Parts: sequence; C-alpha cells; structure tokens
Amino acid sequence: MATKDPSAAGYGRCPICGAKAEMAYRPFCSARCRDVDLARWLGGGYAIPGGQAAADEDGEEAAHRTRGEDRRQDDDDELA
Repeated sequence: MATKDPSAAGYGRCPICGAKAEMAYRPFCSARCRDVDLARWLGGGYAIPGGQAAADEDGEEAAHRTRGEDRRQDDDDELA
C-alpha cells in the first residue's frame, strides 16, 4: 500500500491569488490570502444580493407586509 505524501497531493489553487494551495492554509496558499478572504466575508464582500422584503421560506411575511403597505397608502389617499 502506498503512503500518501501531503506535499505531493494536489490541493488545487488559492481562490484569492491563484497560487498553489498549501496544506497548512488549505484552500489558501498563505496566511495572508486566508486573512484577505476573512476580511472580505466580514466586510460584506461576499453578500448575496436579495430582495428588499424580509420573508420566510414561503414568502408569507412579504405578502402580508406588501398588502399592509398598500392599505396604508389607500388610507392616506382617502384622507387627502
């Protein structure tokens, strides 16, 4: 049975700079690239764009909120 040498295994490329990934910092090549990635996460650089309304999985809350806003707008129109 062959032993696996971690330095010989293909760990891919660093997602930050594209250099060969090192086992100690995997999937990154260095502590610097690891810290750059962390800073992007903490700074919101990896945020997923979404809608403005906060809704549950079924969209129920967003539907109620939208209808409620429409009612308030209609009430304001009637008062004017």
